[in-house]
Amino acid sequence: MRSYRDLFRTPEFTPLFLASAAQTVAQTVGGLALGTLVYRATDSPLLSAMSMFGPSLAQALGATLLLSGADRLPPRATTTGIALAFAGTTALLALPGLPLWAAFAVLLAQGLTASLGGGVRWGLLNEILPADGYLLGRSVFNIMSGVMQVAGYATGGVLVAALTPRRCLLLAAALYGAAAAVCRLGLTRRPPRAPDRPSVAATWRTNALLWSSPPRRRVYLALWIPNGLVVGCEALYVSYAPEAAGTLFACAAAGMLAGDVAVGRLVPARLRPRLGTPLLLLLATPYVFFALHPPLPLAAVLVTVASTGFGASLVQQERLMSLTPAELSGHALGLHSAGMITLQGVAAAAAGTVAQLTSPATAMTVMALGSAGVTAGLAAADRRYARRRTAAAGAPGPVPDRADGGAGRAGGGG
Repeated sequence: MRSYRDLFRTPEFTPLFLASAAQTVAQTVGGLALGTLVYRATDSPLLSAMSMFGPSLAQALGATLLLSGADRLPPRATTTGIALAFAGTTALLALPGLPLWAAFAVLLAQGLTASLGGGVRWGLLNEILPADGYLLGRSVFNIMSGVMQVAGYATGGVLVAALTPRRCLLLAAALYGAAAAVCRLGLTRRPPRAPDRPSVAATWRTNALLWSSPPRRRVYLALWIPNGLVVGCEALYVSYAPEAAGTLFACAAAGMLAGDVAVGRLVPARLRPRLGTPLLLLLATPYVFFALHPPLPLAAVLVTVASTGFGASLVQQERLMSLTPAELSGHALGLHSAGMITLQGVAAAAAGTVAQLTSPATAMTVMALGSAGVTAGLAAADRRYARRRTAAAGAPGPVPDRADGGAGRAGGGG
């Protein structure tokens, strides 16, 4: 599978794509509206950041309890149910007079629900597409996410100013409802990919198996931590530029779009493995300059350039799939998604706390330096591991890692 046209000719790819697009717009419009609503009510960068990214923290709990359902629940019913759950809870957030603690309780429920969604969606994508089509397909979804975020944040900024944040939340709820309809009508009824029932024990066993391989573990850390710390910078856009946060979010999405197009479609396959570390460093470095409190036009340029580095995730996901047995791919992708989003929530909380004590610009700089430091540390660990394997094997070059990562057989209901 070599072209985008081939993807859209594949049965079920288009409805899954359209439903995901609607959910992405709903998330961006709703998140911006809720963050603005909370900031107006509290004047707190921390609470504003947590309202937009706090549900990510709940995904850590969901990943330890619910993730086995990614392969053990029927995909169509599950994707439809998740979209409907988000429609209902987003509408609830729009209720006038809803206490702040109740809003955060709703956000917690959303985070738990979303922890299952990534594994189901990406496992279904892996099932719909042939083996050589996943990276290209995921690239298209990332491109769509960039486009929809640009549209969502740009439109959301206008709508929040022209209407009210609560009406924008109702619009987001309607978009979630539309996504549920597309899933129900456009996807084929499929049995679960694994015959066992979802359980906490099965989730723990498979998580432990995936985490037991050192190369796979470092890929997960590279997918989660540097990315998450930079999202902590993004969580401060509202407090850094309250009247122009939508512009910064749109620029970030545009940069991510450019990076995904370049990595997924333009960069030759033989060069992609070399780009992981440079792209992660590019993702962090421009935010260091926020220490100088750049004006909005320059800040928008820095954000756009930095966000092209999000293309690193495609390189890392390709590496993850090469290290993972096929029967664990859905769970592995779900763990990647849940862990990444959880770390984004942790970073948003940390960035908001630093901003509360110092300033949003200072917090962005701190997060960026942390991201670059983690990237450098993981790259050094990869080099040490490659040298050890070379020495142990007595070979002139690094010994390729097997797909099972030395973790043993899948077994045990994983």
